[in-house]
Amino acid sequence: MNSAAPAKDKVSPLPEAVAAGSALGAAIASRRWLVGLTLFILDIVAFWGIHQLLVRLNFNEFVAASQAHLFYIPLLVLLPIVYTIGGYDTRSEMRGLAYTSGHLIGVLIGLGVAALAIYTFAAYASYVRPSRGVLLGSFAMFVPVSLAYRWIIGPWVSAHSARKYFLVLGAGAVACDFFKAYQGKPNRQSLVFVDPTEARVGEPLSGPGTPVVEGDACQRLRNLGRNCDGVIVAEGSEGLPVELRDLLVRTHFAHLPVYTLETFYETQWRMVPVHALNPLWALQMGFQFTRDYPYTHIKRGIDILISGLGLILAGPLMLAVALAIYCESGRPVIFRQKRYGRDSRPFTVFKFRTMRPGAERGSPYTVEGDDRITPLGRWLRRVRLDELPQLWNVFRGDMSLIGPRAESADCVARYESTVPSYHLRHMVKPGITGWAQVNYGYGAGEEDALEKLKFDLYYIRHHSLLLDAMIVLRTLYVMIAARGR
Repeated sequence: MNSAAPAKDKVSPLPEAVAAGSALGAAIASRRWLVGLTLFILDIVAFWGIHQLLVRLNFNEFVAASQAHLFYIPLLVLLPIVYTIGGYDTRSEMRGLAYTSGHLIGVLIGLGVAALAIYTFAAYASYVRPSRGVLLGSFAMFVPVSLAYRWIIGPWVSAHSARKYFLVLGAGAVACDFFKAYQGKPNRQSLVFVDPTEARVGEPLSGPGTPVVEGDACQRLRNLGRNCDGVIVAEGSEGLPVELRDLLVRTHFAHLPVYTLETFYETQWRMVPVHALNPLWALQMGFQFTRDYPYTHIKRGIDILISGLGLILAGPLMLAVALAIYCESGRPVIFRQKRYGRDSRPFTVFKFRTMRPGAERGSPYTVEGDDRITPLGRWLRRVRLDELPQLWNVFRGDMSLIGPRAESADCVARYESTVPSYHLRHMVKPGITGWAQVNYGYGAGEEDALEKLKFDLYYIRHHSLLLDAMIVLRTLYVMIAARGR
């Protein structure tokens, strides 16, 4: 369709092909939802079966009878944890090491919480006598069983997704950037690019080996078919003909999703496309930090409680680390640096020193094998123990346990002048760990700062108890797997 043709102001009726294709899209979407529901039910049945088997193997009839009252507590703890690690999300790579490790850590955390709840309950209920064997055995056996049927279902989900495609409207620079980003993501669907302007029809999108741009966008929308997983608009709405915009709206409300680049990044990748933001993006709906949001107060209470307990419980460990640093390379033991917090307020951050004395005056970035880092410091960084003194920053209110990384004054000045929307990071308190830290890791330059900003902005917009719980689980995985740097 030629963009120079007169726009049709009359709203056309919804074509039957669109309705039929959208119905098929709804069926596919519901099938994915069904896969998640199936895994949810399998987890309930598996845990119940394992629990009942172990209860019946317990020869103490009183203990066996009392266990019937304790089945629901670990299950109510376990299911939300599996949900937060993506155990019911068909986009999760459930056969991968990262998910397997996260699943194991999540179950271990569930065991700890469930044990605390059960033994607290048993202290006030004389008729209940918990069995350590039943509790430990149930969680221990649940891990391989629950991973087994995820391994079985995983290839089917992958093969099913590989037959699907996203229709992308756009063939300009933004669409090319999106294609490059898509290649590095876990989506298995292919991409079909259509140029609404007809200017690049028949050309490779961005060089040899890339998809060939197609035309006739309206006709493609009318004939999406059963294999289309959704439509992505990689073009400004002002450049789309009226008829095409009408078809997009009708397709979306007929249950086949139509994404803007922003919504696709957020729903599929849980990040925000910085390059596609308009100047008033932060005024949109969904920014909880701009209101008197109850979770903000709850989060501050959690910060005070956990940081206070952490300082007390981790005191002996922090003393041992301090002595080890002193014995290895002398004073100072604590590294201090000026950083910026919420509303760009400066504060002094505290960390265990991991470099040779005076080495921080060099480059603000570290690289693999950086010879400025001491042998002890390298280990402390890997398991994140160098950040324990920041609990004091959290307790004081300079930081939160979870939030964007607090950058140094020099880095902030540099990034704010070169990275679009970087200043938005300062609308929430920085954190010891955060969504960017667990998804992207350590950054050393403006390009890395831009990539991490995509995750930080997602967190700022969507921060919640559920998202914070997911970050905690992923942080524990990073610490146990010693993947810090």
